[in-house]
Amino acid sequence: MILADKITNLRKKNGWSQEELAEKMQVSRQAVSKWEGAQTVPELEKILALSKLFGVTTDYLLKDEIEDEAFTSDTDRAPVKRVSLALANEFLAWRNRAARRIAAATFLCIISVIPLLLLGAAAEVPEYPISENLAAGAGLVALLLFVAAANALFISCGFKNSPFSFIGKEPFETEYGVDGMVKEKQKAYRSAYAKTNIIAACLCILSPVPLFVGLVTGQEFFMVVMLTVTLFCAGIGAALFTLAGVRWASMQKLLKEGDYAPSDQRKTRIRETVSTVYWLTATAVYLGWSFLTNAWEITWVVWPIAGILFAVVIRLCRLFTDRPNPQ
Repeated sequence: MILADKITNLRKKNGWSQEELAEKMQVSRQAVSKWEGAQTVPELEKILALSKLFGVTTDYLLKDEIEDEAFTSDTDRAPVKRVSLALANEFLAWRNRAARRIAAATFLCIISVIPLLLLGAAAEVPEYPISENLAAGAGLVALLLFVAAANALFISCGFKNSPFSFIGKEPFETEYGVDGMVKEKQKAYRSAYAKTNIIAACLCILSPVPLFVGLVTGQEFFMVVMLTVTLFCAGIGAALFTLAGVRWASMQKLLKEGDYAPSDQRKTRIRETVSTVYWLTATAVYLGWSFLTNAWEITWVVWPIAGILFAVVIRLCRLFTDRPNPQ
């Protein structure tokens, strides 16, 4: 049996059309047609790719005298999951909804300290009949409610994302038409993605301006109010970054691009782990310092400092994970 017949038989056995095989091999349908018509022979690189795709040995493909399929050891593994066009659309629609929820949760986490700051500052003003104990108690209750609501959103998104959890984490194949559909959506969203990131970056960069205005006046209560405005602006900026990032990442996962390319998945998991540990540590430092000293009007500085250092940590992490492996 010649190579052309073997490719045809293996393709049909997997239930693929010539278009689907061409998409998986990243060639034109005409190229596949010529292979199966014995008009051309695939290059060695494509032979190796066909061997891996079909799970057969290269000897079986290249040696006409070998009639029986000789499978590689890779066939002992669990079958690779396939993402249909319907599943891809469902995944993208869900991630669009999840992006709004995750962005809202991020915003709630950042502004959760605002009631505590305002009530604490109001307790220092004689005109407001609020005791320090009442201000601290009410402020902490509000903080915990905000954080609890944010965690409820995070956990809810995690549970509802479970049917799609393999996308971006495990090997999978996309059926015919999926890549084209996602690329069209990505192209249509690219402009909005860029604009959202620009607005978010401007908000985060300019967010300290209200605080500087408050510092100039020298009035303690007004300074705290301006601090809350700073946190509010920073929260909106972070929420916009999250909103755009989650939507963009969902398309990259399906296309296996960027951080979700098979060669970069290990690096992505390392960076995600570092990010999680970093922000959990920052939260522990903030809460520990705040409760031990009760200086909530000062401990907020943990967040802008953590934000600045986070960029450095991620940069160092990228330098470490992107190092070429020693030969």
